[in-house]
Amino acid sequence: MIRRIAWPALWLAAASAQAGGHFDVDDAGMLDPGRCQYELWGTRVRSEQTTLWHLGPACRVGPVELGLNIERIDMAGDRLHVLGPQLKWTFLGQAADARWSAALSMGATFELPRRGGRAGGQFVVPVTWRPTDSLQMHANLGADWAPGTGARSGRGGLAGEWALNDTVTLIAERHRAFGLWTSRVGARFSLTPLISIDLSAARTGPAGVHSVSVGLNHEFGP
Repeated sequence: MIRRIAWPALWLAAASAQAGGHFDVDDAGMLDPGRCQYELWGTRVRSEQTTLWHLGPACRVGPVELGLNIERIDMAGDRLHVLGPQLKWTFLGQAADARWSAALSMGATFELPRRGGRAGGQFVVPVTWRPTDSLQMHANLGADWAPGTGARSGRGGLAGEWALNDTVTLIAERHRAFGLWTSRVGARFSLTPLISIDLSAARTGPAGVHSVSVGLNHEFGP
C-alpha cells in the first residue's frame, strides 16, 4: 500500500485546490468570463521512486472558476488514482492590472477506488500584490484535511514571480503543508499568450528530498 505520510499526502494536498500548475503557492486570479484552461504536469522524486501525473481542466462559470483535478501517483510498484472538484472565487481585484487581489479556493479529494475513511479537502485564501507590472508576490493561508483520517493541518506559503520579458518568468516559493517545508525555484516559458510551459526543482522536508516538475498550461475559449 502506498505510504500515507510524506510524498503522496503532500501531493494530494498540493494538487486538490490549486490553479497555479505544479507550483504550491497559488495566485489570487481566476479565468475571465467564458474562458477555460487545462493544466497537464508531472513531478518525479527519483529517491522515492515516485511519480505524480496531474490533469486539471477548469472553466469560468458565472462569478466563479470551477475545476476538476485528476491525479495518478505511482510509487514503488503501487498506484493511486485521485479525483477532486475545485472552486475558486476572486472577491477582490478581478481586473488584470489590479495591484491587490484576494480569493477563496476550496476543493475535495477522493481516492479511486475508495479505500475507506474520509475524503480529503483543502481551503486556501490566496492574496496577490503587484508592486510593478513585471513583479508579483503571492501569499497563501489555509488548511488541509488528510484523505482517510480527515486530520486537519495548516498550510501556507509565499512566492514571487518576476517577468524578465514577454516570454520568460522566474518563480521562487517557500511553502508548508502537512508539517513539511518545501522550497521551489523554476520558470515559466510562454510559447504564445495562451500556452506556456513550467519547469521547476524543489527540496522538501528535513531530509531535503529533491523533485523535478514539468507542466503545460493552455487557456482557450471564444
